[in-house]
Amino acid sequence: MLDAAEIQTVLVVTAHPDDIDFGGAGTVASFTDQGVQVVYLLATSGDAGGFDRAVDGVGMAELRRAEQAAAAKHVGVADIRHLGYPDGAVEATLALRKDIARVIRQVRPDLVITSTPERNYVRLGPTHPDHRAVGSATLDAVYPDARNPYAFPDLLAEEGLEAWTVREVWMIGSPTPNHWVDVTATLDRKLAALRAHESQTGHMDGMEDFVKGFLSANARAGGLPEGTYAEAFHVVSTG
Repeated sequence: MLDAAEIQTVLVVTAHPDDIDFGGAGTVASFTDQGVQVVYLLATSGDAGGFDRAVDGVGMAELRRAEQAAAAKHVGVADIRHLGYPDGAVEATLALRKDIARVIRQVRPDLVITSTPERNYVRLGPTHPDHRAVGSATLDAVYPDARNPYAFPDLLAEEGLEAWTVREVWMIGSPTPNHWVDVTATLDRKLAALRAHESQTGHMDGMEDFVKGFLSANARAGGLPEGTYAEAFHVVSTG
């Protein structure tokens, strides 16, 4: 694994607003506290999410963009980028790979955090079809696309984006996590970020207890001390 001192820039690639806040906002807050630059890239605007049927897709997308911006502030992230793919219909296409590879070359991250492309039969929620498609496309964008100067040659010829090698990927929602981050110190900020997604979490009675429950389970699985909270990832070396 990368040493903490080697991580200066992180790119988070997810399908929807709130995905990173459920899966990794505590870790993001830990990074930004250390001076790491973190950039969010969202494949969709979440236009098919929410529970208020009086709000149409366009209105929901606008609302969720605003919610994600508010959530990101709680964990120290200001740079949020959107690709605008339709919520609920994302596929791991060559076009999506190119869009993600473009941002990788722009941001030049040491580490990419994304969703697992695997289905998790123990917890279906983290492996929504959009999550799996975005995770798959992101892994392909990391290897081989972003690092290969012959892949998507117009990114270099027309946009001046040199090839870039991401050294590590951390996957959220994996059925086989192999790395646990203690987020006890940043738990309050993670919860604040989740509360900012009012359209998604406002209906959830006991949301904080639910989140603390699965973070406690993560900590136990990772062998962390009793009373701590952790986020779980599957780390893949891609350097």
